[in-house]
Amino acid sequence: MNKGFMLVCDGSNGAGKTTVIQGIADYLEQQGFDVVLTREPGGTPIGEKIRTVILDPSTPEMGSVTELMLFGAARAQHVEEKILPALAAGKVVISDRFDAATFSFQHYARGIDLKTITTINELALGGFKPDMNIILDLDPELGLTRVNQRGEGLDRMEDEKMEFLHRARQGYLVQAQAEPARFSVIDASQDKQTVLNACLKVVDSLVAASRQQDNNS
Repeated sequence: MNKGFMLVCDGSNGAGKTTVIQGIADYLEQQGFDVVLTREPGGTPIGEKIRTVILDPSTPEMGSVTELMLFGAARAQHVEEKILPALAAGKVVISDRFDAATFSFQHYARGIDLKTITTINELALGGFKPDMNIILDLDPELGLTRVNQRGEGLDRMEDEKMEFLHRARQGYLVQAQAEPARFSVIDASQDKQTVLNACLKVVDSLVAASRQQDNNS
């Protein structure tokens, strides 16, 4: 059985993650991979309930530490219940956001100290790390325009001040610069097909590395 691997699609709000994720899934399934799509917060029944609480726009009073711990709780359940079993079965997991988002939004944007976030995240992950993070990078003003065009209203995170969203964007770029082997930044201001094609090149490299690892094991 081939070893499974996990790819995360993350980045700015309105950057087109949903379109890219579906395009990657279709591409991998055409190659015979069994793909599991998931998201954070969420991915499990418990995680989806936590997601509702976190993103509810009627609770702007939620404290930063409360928010962090809810993300951590959802992630712990996500890893244990869904991600690890899928990988053990040789499947490819594609997640809409994962732990890089916590560092971007809760550390760089919210300002919670890095030690606290690292402690919560390591507890949730239990030593696990995704194989690759694709960061769809987009100016927050353009991203918010795209989100508003959906006509679905803004969730609690999307409704933050623009400076908050700028800090979160910078957080992704800092992480990508620090770990270039695990992060790939894609300019999401380009047209959809160009963005997807750039992402598929990253996927091809990931597939090749996974197959090489299988051959060596």
